[in-house]
Amino acid sequence: MRHRKRTVKLSRTSSHRKAMFRNMVTSLLDKERIETTVTKAKEARRLTDRMVTLAKQNTLHARRQALAFIMDKEVVSKLFSVLGARYADRNGGYTRIIRTGFRRGDGAELALVEMIGRIAPKRKAEKKKAKKAEATKKAK
Repeated sequence: MRHRKRTVKLSRTSSHRKAMFRNMVTSLLDKERIETTVTKAKEARRLTDRMVTLAKQNTLHARRQALAFIMDKEVVSKLFSVLGARYADRNGGYTRIIRTGFRRGDGAELALVEMIGRIAPKRKAEKKKAKKAEATKKAK
């Protein structure tokens, strides 16, 4: 019976699994969007939501707990200053998983994990249009 055994093993040792998810959560909090397999995405979502909940508390103890898991001080400061404030009035559900298809090599189902309410960066085409409009404005 595997009642109440929440963790997915993913055919890895516990130390490898812990390091992988720490890296994934750090990247997700830093870049606010990552691509991975669906199974890893579900587990990363669980851990990321836990970190955002710590950031909403905004106490020294919560910051030290986050630093014990994340290990990157810049990401932790972003978590507590930007993301904690962004989700202050939200009761959970800080990430979304969007299934994107299957990987060509092994057929694994891929997904995007992203933070809800993130501001998407401008694409190259939009940047070129903005520069071109700015240049014509200055020329006049």
